[in-house]
Amino acid sequence: MFHENDLIVYGNTGVCRVKAIGTLEGISAANPERIYYTLEPVYDSKGTIYAPVDSKVFMRLIMSPEEARALIAKIPKIPGQKVECQNQRMISDQYEASLSSHKCEDLISLIRTIYVRNKKATDSGKKPAQVDERYMKRAKDLFYGELAAALGINFKDVEPYIKDTVESMEVTIM
Repeated sequence: MFHENDLIVYGNTGVCRVKAIGTLEGISAANPERIYYTLEPVYDSKGTIYAPVDSKVFMRLIMSPEEARALIAKIPKIPGQKVECQNQRMISDQYEASLSSHKCEDLISLIRTIYVRNKKATDSGKKPAQVDERYMKRAKDLFYGELAAALGINFKDVEPYIKDTVESMEVTIM
């Protein structure tokens, strides 16, 4: 069970703060005998989420700062995925599976895959596929949101932070 003020990853919403834990008074749809988390999305203004503590929706504490730094160090070694077909529905299903795993390594792999696909498309004079752009945004929002919360930095500073960290590692290795 989580505690008030914990930062958690909640489903595909991303990072949320646990504002309260308990029964929900004054909400007619809520079971008065059930305990709920009152969640406030950190990077999304969708409002408040009321999730039963025994919900089937994926929930976990965000990674620690040490885990975040170790994960960033592993980024160059995490491969992209193979996209064998051109069927947008099958590609979407493959991307959705990566998001649904709720593993940061899978998000990194998805971001890398879509980056390569988008680069190939633009290099050949085409626009990136809409499905690629949509899943790139979702993957970055989830991954960068968790890193920002774990490292205590602004969301918009995550991508430059990753780039600078990875580049400085490459300089040190050489």
